[in-house]
Amino acid sequence: MTEQNVTIKANGPYVVAGSVPLVRRRPIETEHGEPIAWSNPEPVDDGVAYALCRCGGSGNKPFCDGTHASNGFDGTETAPTDDYASRASELGGTGITVYDDRGICAHAGFCGNQATNIWEMVDSTDDTQVRSQVVAMVERCPSGALSCEIDGSRVEPDLPRQVTVITDGPLWVNGGIPVTRSDGEPLQTRNRATLCRCGQSANKPLCDGSHHEAGFRG
Repeated sequence: MTEQNVTIKANGPYVVAGSVPLVRRRPIETEHGEPIAWSNPEPVDDGVAYALCRCGGSGNKPFCDGTHASNGFDGTETAPTDDYASRASELGGTGITVYDDRGICAHAGFCGNQATNIWEMVDSTDDTQVRSQVVAMVERCPSGALSCEIDGSRVEPDLPRQVTVITDGPLWVNGGIPVTRSDGEPLQTRNRATLCRCGQSANKPLCDGSHHEAGFRG
């Protein structure tokens, strides 16, 4: 059986191999537009291999239809291949340590609400209710830009090995599936990562939230 992996083609699509399930999910929001949970996954494809659009122009999203060859897509990959620990800053906390790597944030919005956000909450994590809310927010972060440790152990959500199409957003690679750049260099394999699907990220292949400004739909 082919090893499950994502390989990036130069100025082209993401090729997913190894019978990785492809599903679609969307953020569930409050009446104020605050994301608070993820919808249940809806199956899209369970084929042996498939190619997913990276340029944002496919007429058959999320799949590649070859549009990248005619729309001038520049897929140059500039995302770092070093490890999260060397980039992330420590936000602190009591009974918990929260880390943040702004460079890989997909701006999904689970880290705050109208009243507060994780950066403000870390100073109040001596309160167990606040601490629990911080952990829940961190675990819903699709990119893994936010992470946390409790008693020296990294806390990570239990995610299946699959690729998730986030509606109007990036691809969410779950469960430690390896991702390799078009030059053969591997990205750090992590439990969660978000890959650009709009073609506008300045940190390709990773999402940097540019889909919001670009008005990407798909």
